[in-house]
Amino acid sequence: MTQGAGQGPARWQPTDMGGGSVTPRPTLTPVPTPPRVGSATPPEYPVGSAHGPTHPPQPHVGYAAQTGDAYPPEDDGYTPTVRDLPVIGAGAASARPTPTLVDTPSPSASEADPLGPLYVVGDVHGYLDELRAALREAGLVDAEDRWAAGNTRLWFLGDFTDRGPDGVGVIDLVMRLSAEAAAAGGYCKALLGNHELLILGAKRFGDTPVDSGAGTASFQAAWLLNGGQRGDMERLEEHHLQWMSRLDAMTLADDHLLLHSDTSAYLEYGETIGAVNDAITEALERRDADETWDLFRKFTKRFAFRDEEVGPRAARELLDTYGGRRIVHGHSPIPYLLGDVPPVEDDAEGDNEPRVIGPHVYADGLAIAMDGGVTMAGKLLVSRLPLGN
Repeated sequence: MTQGAGQGPARWQPTDMGGGSVTPRPTLTPVPTPPRVGSATPPEYPVGSAHGPTHPPQPHVGYAAQTGDAYPPEDDGYTPTVRDLPVIGAGAASARPTPTLVDTPSPSASEADPLGPLYVVGDVHGYLDELRAALREAGLVDAEDRWAAGNTRLWFLGDFTDRGPDGVGVIDLVMRLSAEAAAAGGYCKALLGNHELLILGAKRFGDTPVDSGAGTASFQAAWLLNGGQRGDMERLEEHHLQWMSRLDAMTLADDHLLLHSDTSAYLEYGETIGAVNDAITEALERRDADETWDLFRKFTKRFAFRDEEVGPRAARELLDTYGGRRIVHGHSPIPYLLGDVPPVEDDAEGDNEPRVIGPHVYADGLAIAMDGGVTMAGKLLVSRLPLGN
């Protein structure tokens, strides 16, 4: 993974939310990014202004609201006229399921262990302050956000940008920690998420039409639809793009198969981890809009391991192919995997926040979900592997 020095995040202002200088195509009308559940009143924009939406703010309307289905089928991938997360009508809080969550203490690195302990971080989505706090709590950085974990190994599971206020600040922090960890005898590395593919495409291809399989689409419009932030796009530089485009898609660490998306789409790119990573890196190096869109669409698929019967088989297929005892992924927030998301109309007072205290182990123990739903007032997860369950 390419390492680089951080440049320090700029302070986010409300005008950074949503919007964009390029008008999206009519078939992909963007809607403003929804506020985190339980958050304060969302920012208001003058209708039709350069910094806001072209229509009044709307509630989060996703797959379920538009189709009547609770979840999109895993093999459908991204539909460019629908956001990539559904809205689940889970009913009253008392009827919501009890999460099967585990959390473990965060012991410090051991100088006697040449490899050091292994940690993973779920989706950050621009929530830089929450990331800093979580890394400090785990003992991985000090009060000045400098690497403090010696020979510890740290993997980020992707999705650094979009939805939250400071995605570029997150990337800068991870790049800096990569250099500091290496100097201390450990490492800090990252995997490619679907939102890295999305913002790469938006920066490189803008409004260039792509063959979406579901009508005319463009990366710019899809990026806006899925939480793209003006401030990120304005601050994104070539070294950020190079770093993201060279990230591996999957890796094996201590018998854990680490990847971003809970999808079987990785199988389409090779029969070994090296082959998959090479195929995806080479595809991004070709800088073809349609090929990059196909990557984005496939790795926006989700829920492959959730079904009680099919899920364990899908997880086992990936493990049998690439190795490892458990899959560790981000991408699908734990509240969505559990159906623990109240409908918008039931959460007017902000008292129905998702209950996330740690990673979610499921699929007969073969999969661990690490996206705690920080974008919906959940938790940004930083956890040590193996989990103590």
